[in-house]
Amino acid sequence: MIQNQRIVVVMPAYNAAKTLGKTIGEAQATGVVDHIVLVDDASRDNTAELAAAIPGVQVVRHPANRGYGGNQKTCYRAALDAGADIVVMVHPDYQYTPRLIPAMASMIASGLYSCVLGSRILGGGALEGGMPVWKYVSNRFLTAAMNLLMGAKLSEYHTGYRAFSRELIEKLPLDGNSDDFAFDAQMLSQILFLGRTIAEVSCPTVYFPEASSINFRRSVTYGFGCLRASSRVWWHRLVRTPMDGLPPPPRRAAAHSS
Repeated sequence: MIQNQRIVVVMPAYNAAKTLGKTIGEAQATGVVDHIVLVDDASRDNTAELAAAIPGVQVVRHPANRGYGGNQKTCYRAALDAGADIVVMVHPDYQYTPRLIPAMASMIASGLYSCVLGSRILGGGALEGGMPVWKYVSNRFLTAAMNLLMGAKLSEYHTGYRAFSRELIEKLPLDGNSDDFAFDAQMLSQILFLGRTIAEVSCPTVYFPEASSINFRRSVTYGFGCLRASSRVWWHRLVRTPMDGLPPPPRRAAAHSS
């Protein structure tokens, strides 16, 4: 716990058998994680079996693949059911180091922020960490377009390292979001539409064969989903109407980095 707030780490997993042990071990070694939920999205390897053998890990297994967004929906429901006050999502493929969990959770526990992202861009080491150039360029283009449309100043929207307060998750209409990769952009667009500030911390990243990554075709589909989500925020703010059942915010929120 941090400030008497229960911290639950969620890991959306698909064929992560080779890396989940290291990721879970490092998360538990932080000393602040109360519970870990790993949701296996019908992996073809023994991800679920390996995770279930680790003490302190709750495994939820989808009998059929539900997609990245569908996996996250299960993650957040399970975290809330486990009594989470703070939920941290980190991928079990070890692309992101769990050692930032205490820092990100502390920013939520302080009450200053209800959402914190681990940014691969802030530290300037994304390319050195092995991010393909075409992914880096796409990341920068999409981020600039989304910032413009939503009036924010985030360094990136596409990280899989995120922390949320329970209160914020309970306000979001997540079940209506996409079951695919567009879920990430939709979730952040809804947070910004609520007028919440999103904080960021610099996060090193490492790309290697076992790290999960979507291919070019799915990246294009994801990119259009990001633009669609941010365009909806722009439009509903312009006409001052609710979006996804959320009331329009009283003013635009600025996103800060730290």
